[in-house]
Amino acid sequence: MAGKRREYDEDDVRVRPGRSSRPRTRTRPQHADAVDGFVIAVDRGRYTCVTEDDLTVGAGAKGGVGTVTAMRARELGRKSVVVGDRVALVGDTSGADGALARIVRIAERTSVLRRTADDDETTAEGRLERVVVANADQLVIVSSLADPPPRTGFIDRCLVAAYDADIEPLLCLTKADLAAPDAVLGYYTELDLRHVLVGPSVDLGEVRQLLSERISVMVGHSGVGKSTLVNRLVPAAARAVGTVSAIGRGRHTSTSAVALRLPPVRGGGKRTHPGWIVDTPGIRSFGLAHVSAESLLHGFPDLVEGTVECPPNCEHTPDETECALDAWVAAGNADPRRLASYRRLLASRAGEIE
Repeated sequence: MAGKRREYDEDDVRVRPGRSSRPRTRTRPQHADAVDGFVIAVDRGRYTCVTEDDLTVGAGAKGGVGTVTAMRARELGRKSVVVGDRVALVGDTSGADGALARIVRIAERTSVLRRTADDDETTAEGRLERVVVANADQLVIVSSLADPPPRTGFIDRCLVAAYDADIEPLLCLTKADLAAPDAVLGYYTELDLRHVLVGPSVDLGEVRQLLSERISVMVGHSGVGKSTLVNRLVPAAARAVGTVSAIGRGRHTSTSAVALRLPPVRGGGKRTHPGWIVDTPGIRSFGLAHVSAESLLHGFPDLVEGTVECPPNCEHTPDETECALDAWVAAGNADPRRLASYRRLLASRAGEIE
């Protein structure tokens, strides 16, 4: 006899509970107990920092600076952390061996010094915009007067980058014992450009005063004596010093940017801090692809007034027949070499070697 077919009712129906309709919270930890820090070095995802107390230590305080090793918190997403950043640290900020903190916040940057990489123009990486340092007050452009000779094209690029980042430039001419500075200074005679001369027998008192209470970033070609200058300013730094090759090009001695605290100045009185210098690797050129044509002109303040008589939308190139800059220079208001340099940068802001 065939079995009787079973009838189903509502008691046989089992409803699987649905997912919670409660929205996922986006509330992030406030990290109210975070410690303020300052990034002094970056190395493969690890960030060396000093706390705010060590950043602002002044004359007469302890000589050493304690460091904290940190990693970037996931909540920062793709935000980059660079030397000079002011950050908020949580976790183990004791600085003990093996201790690791986390960077949970990056403060708004007061300045950003950028350059466009130009190692290989045929690749996307070759035109990559790079942040050199954040929150710098001063750009120290280090150029030697001889061996290798000064390259005004490179200095012009650095000046443009400094003005674009709203950082005050300082021209530091090294190897003053080998050549006179007249030619270089004459080239910039129309600019209100501060400069210092440095040589083996030159006292660095003036340089120290100009660096005091500031965060200064040093840039320069390899072989110009930048590492030697850094070692004189910060004897404990022990930056590698190279030699200049037979073709007048220096070896790359510094391999990564690092911020170094200057020793306290004797008899300097009460100061916020004796100053920090950010030593950067020797670079071949300073790419300016990130700088607009309008901002580029402000890197040549001796030419700005000459553009007043230019027609609207004048591009200031040699092809602009009504450009007033040629007449401005012909009247003796600016050095013809400055106009030539400006137009070279206009023609190519990709960072070719000058």
